[in-house]
Amino acid sequence: MNHLRETPWDKRNFNINTYELTSTAEEALRATDQHEGHYTLKVRPLENPEPFLRHGFYYVDTLIEPVCKKADLTIFEEDGITLSRGYDRDAILEIAEEVFTHGRFHRDFNIPNWMADKRYMNWVNDLLNSGKIIALKYGSDTAGFYGFDKDKVLLLGIHKDYRSRGLAKAFTSLACQEQFQSGYDELKTSISAANVTSLNLFYALGFRLHSTVDVYHKLNGEVG
Repeated sequence: MNHLRETPWDKRNFNINTYELTSTAEEALRATDQHEGHYTLKVRPLENPEPFLRHGFYYVDTLIEPVCKKADLTIFEEDGITLSRGYDRDAILEIAEEVFTHGRFHRDFNIPNWMADKRYMNWVNDLLNSGKIIALKYGSDTAGFYGFDKDKVLLLGIHKDYRSRGLAKAFTSLACQEQFQSGYDELKTSISAANVTSLNLFYALGFRLHSTVDVYHKLNGEVG
């Protein structure tokens, strides 16, 4: 079990032990055959997948990992928008309920969609509890939210009534600017390759590709 890192934030959602592998060594792969659980394996795209496919892993996603240097951030201005650290928690959670459709757990055929939804709702709750959410306001309305941790951009959600109105770039650029004010020289994020809208958004803000990661899952046992 030395090559398996427990992920209790996932265990609470799926009611089975959950782990992330820290190695693709044969010893680590064999451990996933011997212990029940749901496993995540992240590898560089050029790594030979044959050993982990042989042990029952299956591909679920490719994560694009762009970064933005402080000097490269493009700010988009839009009348009527503001950021707020004070917000209606229920309004944030209402938006979160219907924005996360590109996550790797939604693409995992062994995980029911309601469990994948629960995982992202719990994540947003954790960020709210730790003060790592910025509300995106349009006038007096909560139009979205921005989740972060240190130099990482974690989550972005826009209310359905405010999409396709050209607001996402302005909101996100201002939130990135505020995050940079904490003293970071660059910000980084991780986006599913399937989420073209987010990829285009962050590219417009000045983020550029740094690396990519392929994600594989394995279920040994049953969830729920």
